[in-house]
Amino acid sequence: MSILNGYEDSTLIDLPMDEVTALSFKAQLKLLAERLQYRYEQGDPIRGLVRGRAWAMDQLLAEAWQSLAWQNDRIGLFAVGGYGRGELLPHSDIDLLILAEDESCIEQNKTSIEQFVMLLWDSRLKVGHSVRSIDDCGNEAKADVTVITNLIESRQITGSLVLADQLNNAISPDKMWPSKDFFKAKLNEQKHRHEKYNDTEYNLEPNIKSSPGGLRDLQTIGWIARRHSGSASFRSFLEKGYLTDGEYRSLLDCQAFLWQVRWALHSTTDRPEDRLRLDLQRQIAELFGYDDEDGKLAVERLMQRYFRVVFELSALNELLLRHLEDEIIGPPNPGILVDINSRFRISDGYIEAKSNDVFQRTPSALLEIFVLAAQHHEQVSGIKPNTSRAIRANLHRIDGPFRNDIRNTSMFMELMRSPLGVNTNLRRMGRLGVLGRWIPEFGRIEGQMQYDLFHVYTVDAHTLLTVRNLRKFRHRSNTKEFPIATQVIHELGKKELVYLAALFHDIGKGRGGDHSELGAYDALRFCERHRLSKPDTDLIVWLVEHHLLMSLTSQREDLSDPEVIREFCIKVRDQRRLNYLYVLTVADIYATNPALWTSWRASLLKQLFDEAKRAFRRGLENPIDRQDLIAETQTLALEILEKDGFSAEEVCQLWGEPGEDYFLRESPENIAWHTKSLMHSSPDAPVVLMKETDEDSFAGATQIFIYAPDRPHLFADIVTTLDALDLNIQDARIMTSSGSHFSLDTFIVLEQDGRSIGENFERMRDIQHTLLLMLSDKQPPKRAVRRTPTRLKHFHVPPRVTISNDLYNERTVVEVIGTDRPGLLAELGAVFKTFNLPLLNARISTLGERAEDVFFIVDQNNQPLEDDALCSEIQAALTAVLENGASTE
Repeated sequence: MSILNGYEDSTLIDLPMDEVTALSFKAQLKLLAERLQYRYEQGDPIRGLVRGRAWAMDQLLAEAWQSLAWQNDRIGLFAVGGYGRGELLPHSDIDLLILAEDESCIEQNKTSIEQFVMLLWDSRLKVGHSVRSIDDCGNEAKADVTVITNLIESRQITGSLVLADQLNNAISPDKMWPSKDFFKAKLNEQKHRHEKYNDTEYNLEPNIKSSPGGLRDLQTIGWIARRHSGSASFRSFLEKGYLTDGEYRSLLDCQAFLWQVRWALHSTTDRPEDRLRLDLQRQIAELFGYDDEDGKLAVERLMQRYFRVVFELSALNELLLRHLEDEIIGPPNPGILVDINSRFRISDGYIEAKSNDVFQRTPSALLEIFVLAAQHHEQVSGIKPNTSRAIRANLHRIDGPFRNDIRNTSMFMELMRSPLGVNTNLRRMGRLGVLGRWIPEFGRIEGQMQYDLFHVYTVDAHTLLTVRNLRKFRHRSNTKEFPIATQVIHELGKKELVYLAALFHDIGKGRGGDHSELGAYDALRFCERHRLSKPDTDLIVWLVEHHLLMSLTSQREDLSDPEVIREFCIKVRDQRRLNYLYVLTVADIYATNPALWTSWRASLLKQLFDEAKRAFRRGLENPIDRQDLIAETQTLALEILEKDGFSAEEVCQLWGEPGEDYFLRESPENIAWHTKSLMHSSPDAPVVLMKETDEDSFAGATQIFIYAPDRPHLFADIVTTLDALDLNIQDARIMTSSGSHFSLDTFIVLEQDGRSIGENFERMRDIQHTLLLMLSDKQPPKRAVRRTPTRLKHFHVPPRVTISNDLYNERTVVEVIGTDRPGLLAELGAVFKTFNLPLLNARISTLGERAEDVFFIVDQNNQPLEDDALCSEIQAALTAVLENGASTE
């Protein structure tokens, strides 16, 4: 018989138990697993399978228990944990409690207990068990909220029925963990659990069980309700009015979907896997029947559904917790009632509609409530549950005529111009479904992921994070982390324009085509509907269309080249646009993947911003002269050196050797640093200098300067050695002096985990020593053999190699895009070595699994490559490296 009492929809599978019990216990378990898996694959309802597995396990364990000789009836077997709730998936832990009336009873049944546990272990059943007396349970539960949580959802499988009553009495709320204390403990537990997952449902590899919106959030609601009222049934929430019929069905549907995914994870990996890893996402998408279509990969379609499910569960978790908080603890500000207008008031710290039909009578109130919440930001902690429910029930009223109503468009713009609460209320609008209805294009990107390692959030979550970052820049407390952005944001005439640009900058993703162009078109229609002025519309549309311009220029172009700065400024046109573009770019990059946002990336943007600002001050019709820039740099470096006792004559003699590029690409501080060291070194000996960079252009990284006799393939040898030293190359400046044919190379490096070497002097000495041995031909470069990280193996970036000539700077530009892997740069360098191509410069950029490197090369006569056949050979060789990972040596 079933002992799954108190659980709704506990449909049980029909297993022929007579046939099953004729087998050995181990064979019974195997048959049970096979039949359940078959039914899962045939599409049986998951609720019946999950509950049915628990029911069948009850029968098998009860039979095993009853086959042993127990000395008395004061001992019994209980299911606890997930099994106690009547939920079992293929590899769920079987958590058992062997409960005895007292210690003497445990001692009398010691042999039978050992035989029972041994039977389970011999059968390879994954069991977590404890043996406790009633008093033990009471003492341990009082001290640990985890223990009391397990015990309050315990369920008796077999043994004396008196024990269940005794246990419930021992752990009752009047003896320990009253409802209020338990509620606070579980709420705090959920808060800390969510923090481990960055407080977002949208993680690249979510945990089905523990991530925000996961199964654990549902369990938390059940635990609190059971402790307070004795029932964890979701139906009881429906009966109390905490859930509507639609919300109740949605909750069950979401739970069922997560169970389906979790079952698939367990059966696919043959272990208790709860993390939806990248390599498993593809398999499960195929298992669930998803196909690539409409510009979206099958895996992206699966994950979009997953994210929408957990987003819905998060909203229901929040709704139910608020109801339970009011019931168990009471409102935060009881009795405080503030009238706002005829439709809304603030009640106990929450904004609410004065009547349930407000949104039917006045549909514009669907936007008005968020404007009012922003205006009363300090008094409003949230929206009352019944009002939230009424908003969701009236979303259908946000249609075409509603969106075109000038009252509504004016109201939305009023929200965007609010001094406080913009981000908070946009997020509320998103969670309640209003934002996706107001901007239908936003609704299409809700829950949409990008299957790569660079974008760690869904498109909608990333979009709202971008807005949040822009709002952060307004606060001086963030000056240290964002020194320029926190200054520039206050120079923007209309901050709401950059917020709107942020809302639309990625809105075109997932539709095929250029998402920047698609987003610009959507932004134009939005601005016209909201009757924005032409200058404001033009700025928003331009920002959306060119939101990648600044990041791509800083990462791919040679920022020491005046022509690069000039071309960038021509596209930007004026300082006003530069300011808007800068803050949007910083907010966008930081919202894409905080782990990849390094001070080095920030410094590249700062360098581009400063150079562009100088160009605008000077006037684009007056481009800076290369010789003037060189002279300025030399003068500043000489001032530093003269303070340290060096004469202009001896310095200028040394400076006669490097070419002009050296003084264009290096800062005065670096030139002075290099010069001082070279003055004290042997003329023909290689020099390796290292320091934690303090110059603005590469703050937060480690700089390695190498001065050595030039020779063929020097770049390839250096990058191979740096790779063997487990260093990540971020940037490279490659120059050869015209006088002595010495190479002056600067590499900006980070450790593999993204940190700078810092003041780890032992590590610095090891790097310097290894490089000097290689440069002196005492130790040939050794290529490191490192395994490709598992996460990288599941991605394939189509290789692309483009070769073009930069006639202004008399060089050839080779752009390489492909899947990143350890040692890739060394292999690419080997290609240039094979073709005897001098390397002038390199820009190294890694975006998640994507390597995007730019190399500036010349031929043996220091001229751009003109031979088309040679260019085709180089392109083929580089592509082969990207495709096959094979060295061309």
